[in-house]
Amino acid sequence: MQAQCLCGAVHVTAPTTTEVHVCHCSMCRRWGEGPAFTVHGGTEVEVSGPVTRYASSDWAERAFCSRCGTHLFYRLLASNEHFLSAGMFQDEPGMQLMQQIYIDEKPDYYALANATPVLTGAQVEAQYADPSAPQA
Repeated sequence: MQAQCLCGAVHVTAPTTTEVHVCHCSMCRRWGEGPAFTVHGGTEVEVSGPVTRYASSDWAERAFCSRCGTHLFYRLLASNEHFLSAGMFQDEPGMQLMQQIYIDEKPDYYALANATPVLTGAQVEAQYADPSAPQA
């Protein structure tokens, strides 16, 4: 899949997927004014252009276009897995909401109508702490 930021300065190439995931954690909501809608790009993501990276925790970073501020991705440092902003891929056919995480941090002022599997923050953190655990 091919994408670009709002101003066109950053270009992203990622493996094709139709699965969109939503994160309701307080950090994602603070970063993007609402839940983060992402597609899992895995480790085979190519990003070119003016990118600013921000170490948002000891185990992950967030990146945005240095010119226009478009949110590009959240990356797990240990595995180099990229979770890319789904909005950049809005023209891709067949996108489907598949999962919501940090459901226990979701505020009451919104609700998504999609019936998807949900994980609490503790469940997500346990999943990433044990690399042999099945991926939801």
